[in-house]
Amino acid sequence: MPILYDEKTKQFHLQAGSSSYLFEIHKDAYLAHRYYGGRLSQPIIAQPLITVARSFSPNPDSSDDNFSLDTLPQEYPVYGTSDFRLPALEAKFEDGSTLIELRYQRHRIFPGKPALRGLPATYIENESEATTLEVDLEDALKGLVVTLCYTAFTNHSVIARSAFVSNQGSERIMLKRVHSAAMDLPDADYDLIHLPGAHVRERELVRMPLDRSVHQLESRRGASSHQQNPFLALVRKNTTEEFGEAIGVSLVYSGNFQMTADVDQYDSARVLAGINPFDFEWALEPGEGFQTPEALFVYTKEGLGGLSREFHRLFRTRLVRGKFRDKLRPVLINNWEATYFQFDQKTLLELGKSAKELGVELFVLDDGWFGHRNDDRSSLGDWSVDLQKLPDGLGFLANSITDQGLQFGIWVEPEMISPDSDLYRAHPDWCLHVPFRNQSLSRHQLVLDFSRDEVCDAILHQLEKLLQSAPIRYVKWDMNRHISEAGSVGWPAHRQREVAHRYMLGLYRLLDQLTAMFPEVLFESCSGGGGRFDPGMLYYMPQVWTSDNTDAISRLSIQFGTSLVYPVITMGSHVSAVPNHQVGRVTSIETRGFVAMMGNLGYELDVRKLSEEERGMVQSQINLYHEIRHIVLFGDLYRLRQPSNKRDTAWMYVSENREEAFVTYVKILAEANPPLDRLRLQGLDEKQQYQVTLMGDEVNRYIPIATKDMEISGSELMNFGLLIPYLHGDFLACAWSLKAK
Repeated sequence: MPILYDEKTKQFHLQAGSSSYLFEIHKDAYLAHRYYGGRLSQPIIAQPLITVARSFSPNPDSSDDNFSLDTLPQEYPVYGTSDFRLPALEAKFEDGSTLIELRYQRHRIFPGKPALRGLPATYIENESEATTLEVDLEDALKGLVVTLCYTAFTNHSVIARSAFVSNQGSERIMLKRVHSAAMDLPDADYDLIHLPGAHVRERELVRMPLDRSVHQLESRRGASSHQQNPFLALVRKNTTEEFGEAIGVSLVYSGNFQMTADVDQYDSARVLAGINPFDFEWALEPGEGFQTPEALFVYTKEGLGGLSREFHRLFRTRLVRGKFRDKLRPVLINNWEATYFQFDQKTLLELGKSAKELGVELFVLDDGWFGHRNDDRSSLGDWSVDLQKLPDGLGFLANSITDQGLQFGIWVEPEMISPDSDLYRAHPDWCLHVPFRNQSLSRHQLVLDFSRDEVCDAILHQLEKLLQSAPIRYVKWDMNRHISEAGSVGWPAHRQREVAHRYMLGLYRLLDQLTAMFPEVLFESCSGGGGRFDPGMLYYMPQVWTSDNTDAISRLSIQFGTSLVYPVITMGSHVSAVPNHQVGRVTSIETRGFVAMMGNLGYELDVRKLSEEERGMVQSQINLYHEIRHIVLFGDLYRLRQPSNKRDTAWMYVSENREEAFVTYVKILAEANPPLDRLRLQGLDEKQQYQVTLMGDEVNRYIPIATKDMEISGSELMNFGLLIPYLHGDFLACAWSLKAK
């Protein structure tokens, strides 16, 4: 069993894959963290927990001057009883006090993994895949009980943690902060890695040293956001892509979150993860409970690459659900950058015909098909077809596209409402707002109040009717503004600070119902691109539009940063027109294709305007992607060179059996008279011989044709490396296909 309990030492040992996590019941009352790292062979830590007296650290146990919660490495700390560090839990009681005293009461160990109430979470398909520990902590005076849940996966180096807070007293308890998990590490000799960004600049990988201060990553925008991602990693100073210790923490949540690394006066690092306490409060009535989101902890000794691959395997197989989890995704065309709002039925059918000739498999109709939507100023909330643009109706268009041999998909933005809409005129109180206060517009729209069941049910009914009206096999679900004025007329005054979280619970409920109704539909999440790329959304929608920035060179850093946590099968990546609409850059269609193959390949341009040469290249790209997408989508990713040097970048995918691989190299900025160079590959079988085929039109000009197709051993490829063609110019790319002999 991967969770052990030793009665003598009162130690819990959680064994997850190649990792061990240990904590103990200290003084029969407190949970003290002992170890998180590589798997231990023994069931306990033999050496005792050492505590020493510290000045200005009060002693809650008068018989032991060496004991203070201010210095104890804790599992779920609270404030006020001698610990001055940031807590995991804060509450206010009816007598006005905020003091909490949690004591160990009991625990349970059982096979399997329970689902979370109303929230997305990782799952198992067989009880043997995981073991769960639940520990009850109680404040007996107030009847406040916290149940900490730990699940250790058998075949993944992953610990899943959450907390359930219940009020077993007789008075209302106001929760002010309720994090999913905390962990106190014995030292702070780490670098912190996180993924900040902005719209069209998502998930820039930033690495910085931990110092004696609070490092706080958060969103207060009502969504996980472009600006931060609910993820952090602590890595040792010498950790590289291939080697070294790394701890990753990912929160399965899509709303306001907070992740903190707090280094104290004795260089101990406390990690906290959960719902953002900013503007949050939850009224817990007697008999009620509150479930936190799930926090996932991963440990590896195999560097950032090993950390990524552990998250990738878990998310790909035990977070994403439904028929598309294990299914190859279709190559698509989206009409947005080809037409924007200016299209008609004839234009769309012509685009579909041209796309089918190139090998595209799915046609996606983007914004502008409903209401009177000729720009972004109206009609959100009115999900009925615009008969001026599509006079024969959506069903006719979808069936016509299907008759061309393509699947049909559609764009929606169901969480939003336009003031100029029939829905708003009928229900002006259905948007999030504070009565008598100004209502801020963003993209000329307001946010529907998904904290209210009647609003969610009305939108669900509209979407059900829409998806039944035509053979729709794909839905792009967008969210193009963040939440302001987060008030609701559906809740009393003392529950107004619950609205942001209740919004997420309403959204999750709606998505759960909708995806169950339409299991044959592939749902893609979007929020102005990657503004809600998080594990919570992946539980319902198996892929995400990675960024509204479709420039190939910009996408390198966006996709690399995203891949630190999220598998490439979850990333939507398109070839668009040049000059690029976001940055004005011109890159070859070959480079755009190779970069877009780092995920679910699509096209977002007017394919009717391509030259014959470009059409031939697109056909070749799609044919190549058909050959390799099983490796790209289900294989292991190795990041060989980071794009942060602005010189070049490279990555590769290796099939699970290590018999196939695909390597991509991009020359970003050229330099005069550069040195010859080679790539050291990773993840191959050293004893295997591989047929290595170089591809890319640009390479024909600079290397002998004989070197394009060679048989090379895995040992040579990983140790000596693979010679890089002498590419001349900016923004050029090439690739290699590897197949075992």
